[in-house]
Amino acid sequence: MTTSRTFDVAVIGTGPAGEGAAMQCVKSGKSVAAIECMPHVGGNCTHLGTIPSKSLRHAIYVMTSANDNPLFREAGVSLDFTFAQLRKSAASVIERQVSMRQRFYDRNDVELIRGRASFVDPHTVEVKNGGADSEFISAENIVIATGAKPLRPADLDFSHPLVFDSDTILNLKETPRSITIYGAGTIGCEYASMFRNLDVKVNLVNTREKLLEFLDDEIIDALSYHLRDCGVLIRHMETYERVEARDKEVILHLKSGKQLKSDVLLWAAGRVGNSDGLNLEHLGIVPGHRKLIPVNEKYQTTVPSIYAAGDVAGKSSLASAAYVEGRFAATSILGHAEYELVRDVPTGIYTSPEISSVGKTERELTQAKEPYEVGRALFKSLARGQITNQTTGMLKLLFHRETLQILGVHCFGANASEIIHIGQAIMAQKGEANSLLYFINTTFNYPTMAEAYRVAALNGYNRL
Repeated sequence: MTTSRTFDVAVIGTGPAGEGAAMQCVKSGKSVAAIECMPHVGGNCTHLGTIPSKSLRHAIYVMTSANDNPLFREAGVSLDFTFAQLRKSAASVIERQVSMRQRFYDRNDVELIRGRASFVDPHTVEVKNGGADSEFISAENIVIATGAKPLRPADLDFSHPLVFDSDTILNLKETPRSITIYGAGTIGCEYASMFRNLDVKVNLVNTREKLLEFLDDEIIDALSYHLRDCGVLIRHMETYERVEARDKEVILHLKSGKQLKSDVLLWAAGRVGNSDGLNLEHLGIVPGHRKLIPVNEKYQTTVPSIYAAGDVAGKSSLASAAYVEGRFAATSILGHAEYELVRDVPTGIYTSPEISSVGKTERELTQAKEPYEVGRALFKSLARGQITNQTTGMLKLLFHRETLQILGVHCFGANASEIIHIGQAIMAQKGEANSLLYFINTTFNYPTMAEAYRVAALNGYNRL
């Protein structure tokens, strides 16, 4: 049976980008259809990526914090949960997230259509639900928000029980004694931290010269030192030759001649856009490197009626960025693109401890020959850090020497992803309101981690 319906806007995918686009359009009075191939809304972010991994990270953090607490040790309390037990904590979070996001669509009268979409023409997609039935959805504008998936080289057997990628690692049943992680990007570093906190021996293989090269160099150095201090073995500038998966171990053969033997292998070397099956070539849209859909500054493809946002567009791999990209694509459709939405989006990397940054790095400012100064606050010198025993890390402010304008904020340490937003808020102010003096003249609660802004501001101001 074939049916057809017409909407103002159709959104393919219900992850952060799809949700952002759909909600922005429907609240502006447009009729919206949201097409989803998974059984529940939320996309990979909710079901396979951000939510499950961060829930797992929190469970590991709670367990290790309890074990490191002297009061618990004196009482003879020791927690030792398996990977599978820790992973269960994510299930209830996913359920609550799905329920909440489903209500968003229901409450705003967004039509949810289940099935896989493929383009028929620039204004029409065919949606198949796995059976013989199909439905044609027509819309003036269509937003592709299908996300991304782990890159899987053809010569690796991911069906082997000891070989995983970032989607399947959450299915690990037992805590391994050792793990080799190939790829030291955001995902690789996050899982290296998690497994090391479980006392697993970790080999972290990086194909580049440094970890997370897009970060400020000082933050990179701090992360590298901390991971090594915790026992993570990092190998830079290495490339795999082949993977030998045996019954009880995996051997990673590197082109340098090294062999890394471990209980399991986590392949975390990049992601590819979910652009297959959309029939984009039929419209003249050619996915680029790693199957990412090329878009202009308005997140518009080469076909004017079709937009792409989130991981499938490849601008960023952050869920937070995907959401605002979806909203921005919607504002472009509505005819009033809000460029501020996609400027100065903070990074949030959930290693242990966390990393978050917004704005320029020292490297970028030096290359641009901008006169800047640096202010630092070490967490070990903050009363709140000493009270909570979270003394690893620092807050770093980069500001203009003459105008005192905040140019960049970089944080490494506990709750960095929360702390960063104070600096982000001041950076977003217009004119003289964006000033280092705000942090100097503002009274912060004591003792708090937010106090780091006053300490860092004074540290930098005293250099002038």
